[in-house]
Amino acid sequence: MRYEGNVYRPPSESDAYILQATIGCSWNRCTYCDMYRDKVYRERELPEVLEDLRTAVAIAGERISKVFVGDGDALGMPTQSWLPILDAARAGFPQLRRVSCYATATNLLKKSPEELQELRERGLTRLYIGPESGDDATLKRIAKGASHADHVEAAQRAHAAGMEISMIVLLGVGGTARASEHAAATAELITEMNPEYVAALTTTVIPGTPLHRLQTTGRYALPGVEPMLAELRTIVDLARPSDAVFRTNHASNYLPLSGRLPQDRERIVETIDHALAGQVRLRPEWSRGL
Repeated sequence: MRYEGNVYRPPSESDAYILQATIGCSWNRCTYCDMYRDKVYRERELPEVLEDLRTAVAIAGERISKVFVGDGDALGMPTQSWLPILDAARAGFPQLRRVSCYATATNLLKKSPEELQELRERGLTRLYIGPESGDDATLKRIAKGASHADHVEAAQRAHAAGMEISMIVLLGVGGTARASEHAAATAELITEMNPEYVAALTTTVIPGTPLHRLQTTGRYALPGVEPMLAELRTIVDLARPSDAVFRTNHASNYLPLSGRLPQDRERIVETIDHALAGQVRLRPEWSRGL
């Protein structure tokens, strides 16, 4: 398999075949992120991508059940490029259960309902969308490129096409200045996007990013551990998705949790309360990561 640069994928795609169809991120301006800053965004030549797929089929075609299409927001690739990739994956992997990719609200909204429906019918079944926050002031501050309302509309379009949504939010990304607004609005956004999966990660300020420059000049302050756990409590307590798997199993988090919302809300909130009271051991700093 050919892959340019570091591989980034959701934890739930750890056993997926990762196919690089685009390189980098077409937006690449989010202030907190350095994942693709060393890459100039471009789409790979389709014959190369299909050649990689054929190689994977020859090596492990009977064993592959999931395909994750990278890099940062592969949904932005033209639909006419997506279709032969999906067709080849479906034909080559008899055990295939899903194809997924990262997506931005902006690129999702650029697809027509008919395009999204065709992508779903050809096998693209799950989109990983990271609004990070539901607070418009925070979204603007982190240069997300889309508003609260944009993310709601994007989710509605994906669901109308029959796609699953795995939503990613960031504890602490609003800073100390907008911690409460960030938490409450993020819970509201979870309710309105109504994803099938929600993952909460914890903001890590990475040297060299715009967020780091804001921090060093005193224009951003990362909340402490307890305030970020309080954000998490607010999000879980207020969010009202119909039925969502909720996890904080990413290595950046201090408190790994899992359950379903709304069924497990009380249990999860109780665990967070115990952690805030010092009764639950948190992940030590040395074991946290990206």
